[in-house]
Formats: sequence, structure tokens, C-alpha cells
Amino acid sequence: MSTPINDAHDAPRGPDDAVHTGRDGADEATTTKAGNSARHGAGLFDIRNIIGLLMALYGLILLVMSFTTSTADKAKADGVNLNLWTGIGLIVIGAALIAWAVTRPIVIDERELEADKAAAERQGKPAAH
Repeated sequence: MSTPINDAHDAPRGPDDAVHTGRDGADEATTTKAGNSARHGAGLFDIRNIIGLLMALYGLILLVMSFTTSTADKAKADGVNLNLWTGIGLIVIGAALIAWAVTRPIVIDERELEADKAAAERQGKPAAH
């Protein structure tokens, strides 16, 4: 007697499905029932984390510098403190990129990666990974 799949952890996964994370936010290695392939996340090397952190850092610098903006500089921008608003915008965009990377991590399937490397070697091409 087969039982229906009710648990999201046991559901079949596609290439865009996220990895379950533990309480501390670290990616867990998961195993699928069909292929027993090890899967893990890209972690800190995800480009969204790097770009998000840089944008947030630049935003923080502009936010701090906005408190030293002179009235002459504000007058050049029609009375708007551009450092303040640009800094806030960069922090929001950086936080959005980091939140995106945390909620939808890139999943690396080691078994599929090894199969791609072997196929490239059979064709005489250097492996791209």
C-alpha cells in the first residue's frame, strides 16, 4: 500500500527548489530517495550575498556621510539630501538581495555535477566546473 506524499520534505524536488535550513541558517545536506544524491547550498559564495553586502555597505557609508552634507550641497540638489536617500535605497536593495539569497538558496547537486564533468571528459572538452 503506497502512502501519498504529505510532507514537503519528501516531495520531489526540481532544480529551483530551496534547501531546508536549520535553526542557525546553515544549509543542510539533503538526500533524495530516488538518487541518493548529496545536495548543498552555495552559501556565502552566492553572488547575491556578495552584491547585497557591498550595496548595503556603500549605502551605510552614504547614510553616515549624509549627516555631514552642507546646506550648499543640499541647495545644488534642490534642497534634497541625496546622500541620505541614495544610502537608504542602497541599504534596502542590499537587504532585498540578501533576503532573496536566504529564502531561495542555490542548490548544488553533487551527483549531477560529477555526471556533467564525466560527460565533458568523454567529449574531449575541458570540464567547466
